[in-house]
Amino acid sequence: MILTLEALHIIDAIDRAGSFAAAARELDKVPSALSYTVRKLEQELDVLLFDRRGHKARLTNAGSELLNEGRTLLRAAAELERRVQHTASGWEVQLHIVLDSTIDFERLRPLIADFDREVSGTSLHFSSEVLSGVWESLLTGRADLAIGAAHDSPDLVRMSGNFQTRQLGTIDWVFAVAPGHPLAQLPEPLDAATIQQYRAIAVGDSGRSLPDITAGLLSSQPRLTVPSMQAKLAAQLAGLGCGHLPAALAAPYLQSGQLLARQTAVAKTPTVAHLAWRSAARGKCLKWFLQRLAQPDVAAMLLG
Repeated sequence: MILTLEALHIIDAIDRAGSFAAAARELDKVPSALSYTVRKLEQELDVLLFDRRGHKARLTNAGSELLNEGRTLLRAAAELERRVQHTASGWEVQLHIVLDSTIDFERLRPLIADFDREVSGTSLHFSSEVLSGVWESLLTGRADLAIGAAHDSPDLVRMSGNFQTRQLGTIDWVFAVAPGHPLAQLPEPLDAATIQQYRAIAVGDSGRSLPDITAGLLSSQPRLTVPSMQAKLAAQLAGLGCGHLPAALAAPYLQSGQLLARQTAVAKTPTVAHLAWRSAARGKCLKWFLQRLAQPDVAAMLLG
């Protein structure tokens, strides 16, 4: 007899229940059927799996080794069954969502709570990228859905014909500095030549293969490059440099006086944030998110 999942289920039940009789009741089988399966397996493996002395069936060392590894197989089989059932029902096993750094994950929590009520069983995987890194995640298959992708899609995305995009909304920007920064004391509006003298805080493009995208930086301006929008905010709060921040992100710090908004001679135009996904994707989870993200109140929640 080849080692089967049924045999592993029986050994697992006997170990948990403590006896052949209790395991038989749990599995809705007669005790003799369990005894036959175990003895047959013991004969073919030429090992003793249970010490039957006393009232409690105890695994031998060989039995423990078999069951420890066997439970891994049982879990894998159960997961495979779940994935097959999900696929048949139209729900994805998992959905990978990449956020642009301008989208604060905290704002997604109400949407995720709503999705959980669908009881779909789909696992959600979130990651964060910056500028071209968002598009690169889609192109390489690391993400199924991009939220907040800045700027128009690169040529590789447009020319492939494999992706669809849709505007999510616009992000307003404010030029902000800490109260102790030199630019906080200079007369407004601040011109480019003045701003250029001071270090800018920039979020580094996380793409590796696509051309870098830069936004709001002056040529030859010294800069401090940080990995995320939250890191940029922290650096500007600390007075380490200047730069534009999403208005919604900066708002509480402007209200508290931890940051000061400064008018510039040339204002930064609002950025259009996009949704992007693979055209061939048909799963229910992706469709659910696209439908919800099309609602103005949800887009406003994400963009602030």
